[in-house]
Amino acid sequence: MKKTPIYQNATGPVAIRMTNDYLFKALMQKNKKVLKALICSLLHLEPVTIRKAEITNPIILGESISEKDIILDVNVKLSVGKQVNLEMQVVNHLNWPERSTYYACRNFASLNSGEDYQDVAPLHHIGILDFTPLEAFPGFYSTYKLSEIHDHHLYTDKFSISVLDLTHIDLATEEDKSYNIDIWASLFRAQTWEDIKMLAEKYESIDEAATTIYQLSSDEKIRLQCEAREKYERDQRSVQHMLEKLQKENAEQKKALAESQKEIEKLKRNIADLQSEQAKNK
Repeated sequence: MKKTPIYQNATGPVAIRMTNDYLFKALMQKNKKVLKALICSLLHLEPVTIRKAEITNPIILGESISEKDIILDVNVKLSVGKQVNLEMQVVNHLNWPERSTYYACRNFASLNSGEDYQDVAPLHHIGILDFTPLEAFPGFYSTYKLSEIHDHHLYTDKFSISVLDLTHIDLATEEDKSYNIDIWASLFRAQTWEDIKMLAEKYESIDEAATTIYQLSSDEKIRLQCEAREKYERDQRSVQHMLEKLQKENAEQKKALAESQKEIEKLKRNIADLQSEQAKNK
């Protein structure tokens, strides 16, 4: 008989959503089954192939984080010889391609002294985003690799950057669905416990995740850190909106100035033409 989940009586809005990067990291760190299941979905691996998944940058859950720890990514070494970097991001700083490439390259440079370049472990950087980083190319789950620009052959298969766009679950492909990537995205976007329970009834990994989410959310110290992160993200959004407003106003001012300059040049030409006509009539 299946044990009744501890979250069974939870109802209404989820106090802390999974897009909270502190809660996301806490979940991945607290429950290795969930970590492995998520990675297997994203990398299209069979669960039996991963014997071990070690988080190499853990935090002490419940303790305050300093400014240097403000990037709450999850660095993972797998028993299959791969490196995976997971990052939950909800604020669009309009620099995701550059940011993700920078962090991916930093994590890819993982050789120890004396090791050969050929020994570098494959690196998969996966951004889980609550926004669309490239508005001109919307998609649900996209993966980018280094390849030749004409015939597109791979330069190396050891480096890749993926983007899971939580705002475009509607664009999930049949392949995405076959690996339950849309289900994970639905969990991360869930706003109520009813939403989570519907998913957990069908998927064991989501049931595992829901149990741990409930436990973590019930821990006052962890909840306070999650709330601090939400305040930080709200502040970041406010700053971003202010910057966008200023950029828009600046663009409008530049446009108005350009129009004024055109009018001035037009007046100058009219005056020059008038002076030329007057000179002819003398």
